[in-house]
Amino acid sequence: MGRIKEWISGRVFQMVHGRHLVYNTCWEDPRIDKEVLNLSANDNLLVITSAGCNALSYALSGLNHIYAVDMNYRQNALLDLKIAAIKQLDYETFFTMFGHGHTANPRELYRDKLRDLLPEKSRHFWDLKIKKYFGHRRRTLYFHGTTGVVARGINAYIDKIAKIRKPINELLDAKSLEEQRDIWFNKIKPRLWGRTIRAIMNRNTTMSMLGVPEAQLNQINKQYPGGLVKFIEDCLDSVFGTLPINDNYFWRVYSTGSYLPTCCPEYLERENFEKLKGGLVNRITTHTMTVEQFLRTVDTDVRISRFVLLDHMDWLSHHLYGALVAEWDAILDRAAHETRILWRSGGLRTEYIDTIPVERNGDKCELGSLLQMHTEQAAELHKKDRVHTYGSFYIADLKR
Repeated sequence: MGRIKEWISGRVFQMVHGRHLVYNTCWEDPRIDKEVLNLSANDNLLVITSAGCNALSYALSGLNHIYAVDMNYRQNALLDLKIAAIKQLDYETFFTMFGHGHTANPRELYRDKLRDLLPEKSRHFWDLKIKKYFGHRRRTLYFHGTTGVVARGINAYIDKIAKIRKPINELLDAKSLEEQRDIWFNKIKPRLWGRTIRAIMNRNTTMSMLGVPEAQLNQINKQYPGGLVKFIEDCLDSVFGTLPINDNYFWRVYSTGSYLPTCCPEYLERENFEKLKGGLVNRITTHTMTVEQFLRTVDTDVRISRFVLLDHMDWLSHHLYGALVAEWDAILDRAAHETRILWRSGGLRTEYIDTIPVERNGDKCELGSLLQMHTEQAAELHKKDRVHTYGSFYIADLKR
């Protein structure tokens, strides 16, 4: 029975990721990434695209080149649209589109300003979706894609069933951590975190729509006391009870459907928009393929010194272990002299990393012997992560 359940869950996850835009905004905190990446003009960086927000954030560091790689062409289409909009639009129009998540006459704006700058696959996607994603004041960009559908459903529950919109707004406007804690624990959590929400969060379908595969659910249920639902509850308590909300744009956008100029990803800030428009955005290219395919076929004479692998290895380790081994062989082949690699996991530990069999300079060994881990630094930064939905965060240097 367990195998059947796992097969069904895997099929649902593949269907979600194979047919839909999943992430409408990045769900990883670039602030802690940039603190440890130490980016310079000599660095070439590979990042899993997701929604492209963090690739744009890294570009502000002035590094040589960013390769945004994703198997889902829809995710690259979103970043391609942002790049085109940075090049073609003024700041006010750009912020309305990607800050507020909607714009007047999206079809005309797209046709006249953006379409011709897009690669063919991205153009095909937005030809069909531009009005749907950007044409509604209330159902904004951030309530589309599978993560957005879940956010829209939770907001409907907040407004129509729990009826806690007023304290939600009070929380987002809280002036101190003490005020924030009081609102969360006394006004919101008792009315929000009930049987219905726990049941919704405990469904594999919900987790698949949020981009969480079966392998991660198994990790959390096995490693975290109380399992998935307790993990989510503790994450929410940390976000709203221990971390200042005033600059937490991750949770604001899914609570309201839009950003504020004072609470938004870096690429949406006016000064940074102008820097990107001035040329830094040209240092980003998108590639629809696996990480291994990219490393084996694209700009193979270029050495990559920084890798941001998000959490995709959790899924590979469970379903496609051979692909995970091949990916790390390719990383080792393309890595620069001094290389730093970041990744995240849904679990509290990634034991599978150390024992991955790889080959370096003709010698076979286990991957763990080649990595210098910065465990304490990663654990401290993980506590400050404004998203706080991952079980763990990792910083590794390749040993020379």
